[in-house]
Amino acid sequence: MSHDAFDDTPLPPIPGLIAVVGCDGTGKSTLTHDLARILGQHVPTVRRYLGLISGESGAKIKDLPLIGPRLEKRLAAKAAHAQDMKNKAPGMWGALIMYGLSIWREAHLRKVCRLAESGTLVITDRFPQAEVSGFRYDGPGLGLERSNSWVVRKLAQREQRLYKHMARYRPILVIKLDIDLATAYARKPDHSRSELSDKIAVMARLQYNGSPTFGLDTRAPYPDVLAQALRAVTAVVPSLPSTL
Repeated sequence: MSHDAFDDTPLPPIPGLIAVVGCDGTGKSTLTHDLARILGQHVPTVRRYLGLISGESGAKIKDLPLIGPRLEKRLAAKAAHAQDMKNKAPGMWGALIMYGLSIWREAHLRKVCRLAESGTLVITDRFPQAEVSGFRYDGPGLGLERSNSWVVRKLAQREQRLYKHMARYRPILVIKLDIDLATAYARKPDHSRSELSDKIAVMARLQYNGSPTFGLDTRAPYPDVLAQALRAVTAVVPSLPSTL
């Protein structure tokens, strides 16, 4: 199907799909791994990462002999510059790469949704949205508002339509992990305060196309956070025991 012909009508929430979203420092990776491990003892469960570049990938690059730390730092800086929507859009080749990443994300999302619809409970770390531009918010990476050349603007328009199509697929529950700037920075001192503050503000207002949401304060002790998340999931997945 042509991307131009995509239908943007929201679909009913997918019963087997649980998304966990939030700013860096909220513990998405730890929580999604633990949810998948515990819930997997009761029903077939998998964890899937729906971002584009994970912190786990960066850690693997950093572990490469000799060049690892320098290479990871350089790649992280380039990625941060491209993802900052205050900067100009990348040139044509950079825009093509970013558009290609968005196509890959859409294909990955469809596979995840098919898996959830097949009867497997899927816990995702992050989830795409079409409300705010920026890869760091899991939205369109190019952004019409910062595109100058007609070629890049054309790609940005197509990418926006692609994300609107992705936003049709809605989880049965989006667990939104809340945090304050001081706690986020204490946990992620390698991130800038301005980046964290911006992401906290954006994540708080995302609606995920009307998906059912559950807010969770991650400043609480982690065992409490995990227990609340488990209760939220069991409340929407009938095949799970009412108490875990």
